[in-house]
Amino acid sequence: MKPGKNRAELCYSYIYDPSWLTDYEVLTDELATHIGMACSLLPSGESLADIAADLECLQPLAFHANGSIRGKMAIEEADLAWIHERYARYREEAGERLGNFVLPRGVEPVPQLHLARSIAKKAIRALVRVEAEGRAIPVELPRFLNLVCNFCFVLTVVINLRRGVREPVFISKSYRYGSGARN
Repeated sequence: MKPGKNRAELCYSYIYDPSWLTDYEVLTDELATHIGMACSLLPSGESLADIAADLECLQPLAFHANGSIRGKMAIEEADLAWIHERYARYREEAGERLGNFVLPRGVEPVPQLHLARSIAKKAIRALVRVEAEGRAIPVELPRFLNLVCNFCFVLTVVINLRRGVREPVFISKSYRYGSGARN
């Protein structure tokens, strides 16, 4: 397939590019969208202003990750340090609730954050394929996306905790899990 001459019929310059790089870019676009949805769905009356502020910072970083292979690398160590710091803060708040694999449940924006973490995983898998195609991947990108996945998960737990919602624990019949959250 090739793009036609009508620009209105072309949603993205590289949409017909068969490389996994385009899939990565589409996935990181979707990631940024779900983070934005989660941010938009945070009720103003709840004690979630810190989470809203963090999501407002995270969303543009997802778009920076989007262009950081085909364009200039835009995820920096300072960005990773910020996510690490915020992730540690929320992990501390979640405490023992992170000790089990849980079924992803909760009221908005929890589902959107679960979707965002799942998309972050898909973007990492796309990076694996981009590298297999012979393109160098800056190490910051998989680090960033892994952090985003874990960060979004811990946010779901904290939001549910603050709302008094307890996610059902999932006990796999296939695997034996040790301690620590699984997402």
